[in-house]
Amino acid sequence: MINISIVLYIGGIVLLYIIAGLKIVNEYERGVLFFLGRFIRVMNPGLKIVLPVIMTWQRVDLRVKVIDVPDQDAITKDNVSIKVNAVLYYKVSDSKRAILEVEQYGYAVSQLAQTTMRDIVGEVSLDQLLSNRDAVSKRIKEIVDKATDPWGIKVESVELKHVELPESLKRVIGKEAEAERERRAVIIRAEGEVTASNNMAKAATTLAKAPGALHLRTLQSINDISSDQSNTIIFAVPIEVLRAVEGLKPKK
Repeated sequence: MINISIVLYIGGIVLLYIIAGLKIVNEYERGVLFFLGRFIRVMNPGLKIVLPVIMTWQRVDLRVKVIDVPDQDAITKDNVSIKVNAVLYYKVSDSKRAILEVEQYGYAVSQLAQTTMRDIVGEVSLDQLLSNRDAVSKRIKEIVDKATDPWGIKVESVELKHVELPESLKRVIGKEAEAERERRAVIIRAEGEVTASNNMAKAATTLAKAPGALHLRTLQSINDISSDQSNTIIFAVPIEVLRAVEGLKPKK
């Protein structure tokens, strides 16, 4: 007769074995299951049993991940040495391939993004890089996305964060910007002077055509100045008065 204690002991071991194999796969995850090292299937979210020793599994997060691509030394097409960094957004689209096709897919995507960014920067001039940053970012994204397709990775976007210029080039750009501002200021002042001179010429023509207009304008100016008692007024005789005096002839 079988000893009941032995049966209970064996049953307890089996129960502990099964409990140890209980695994929970979250909604945003998938589990890649192996039996004796051989791929079986991808586990969907929920409570799963992974028998210890004979089964193993790897958890894969399907959420969008962010990679901060560190500063990279690069040379532009016009031979300017710069440093660029970027941020890359990607997610796993195929859990099976992400585990079976590449080791540490996150690290692999980061290294691929770094080398691609240096290559693309080398294909454009500095002016193109600074003025068309979105186009450069899009080009990097397309290349990395295509290269990671066999790994089951989908690159969502790539954004260039910062372009570090040499100090000597920063000074040159600063001087160029200052010269441009001075040029615009000179043009604005000249346009203002032209407008003012045209207005003055129109005012002079109007005053010359209307008899007594200049005299009235003079009186109005004197009235404006006299509102401040600290001002010293020098009375200017209108040219019409002088002409009238010139027209007088002495009596004989």
